[in-house]
Amino acid sequence: MARAPAQLPDSEALRARFDPAGRLAVKVTPGAREESVTLTDEAVLVKVRAPADRGAANAAVLALLARALDVAPSRLTLERGGASRHKLVRLLPA
Repeated sequence: MARAPAQLPDSEALRARFDPAGRLAVKVTPGAREESVTLTDEAVLVKVRAPADRGAANAAVLALLARALDVAPSRLTLERGGASRHKLVRLLPA
């Protein structure tokens, strides 16, 4: 059975959540059944299928956010929260 495609928000709505320094706070759920990026009033929620093991979930979060933002994955870096569900991601300038 084929997996459902990831549910992604409008890229402009997601870009509006970045602070002036190009950082975005996200709350991650690793090991989820479906991948998604959800915008709520208080947070950006990211669900990835990858387990929280050896950085697999962190890499999956960056890849999913890159897809949602329509940028190369190399433009995103994990600034804080490597071992936490609460992460701070930076979008590097083009």
